[in-house]
Amino acid sequence: MRTRLKTTLLPVLFAALGASAHATELPCPDLQEAVQVAACPTDAELRYTFMGYCADNARLYGRDVLTCASFENYRAVKNTALWESADGGFNGYLSCEVPPAQIRASQALRMKVERNKSLTRLICDYDNDHRLEHRSKAVCTVQAADCSTEACRASCE
Repeated sequence: MRTRLKTTLLPVLFAALGASAHATELPCPDLQEAVQVAACPTDAELRYTFMGYCADNARLYGRDVLTCASFENYRAVKNTALWESADGGFNGYLSCEVPPAQIRASQALRMKVERNKSLTRLICDYDNDHRLEHRSKAVCTVQAADCSTEACRASCE
């Protein structure tokens, strides 16, 4: 009974492993179809977090001096909301200072991959300083990095 079970399950197991080893192509998503999934922070929330993030103790240790130089600088950096691609595979914090119509009109510029230990970040940069990322444990290779000539895409295994 035991050997029969092994001989029937092994081909199924190898088939399942083989199916997951195929490369997946990931293009930079179209921001026209992106969705804002979190609200922009209110002015009161920004002021509250400014006091915590840029408190005197934080300034003494030299942490993020430019952002904490003024509330206006802090607001420019931290006034963001989470956006996702239509399929939810890519996400990023995009500026609330930019109207959603302008964000959606942004075109992809380039794609790159950064690997840190077992985490892969597939990064899509758009005009107007927007960026969406896909995080995965898969190993990804950029097939076309320049989005101006063709649709940039990566292959992940």
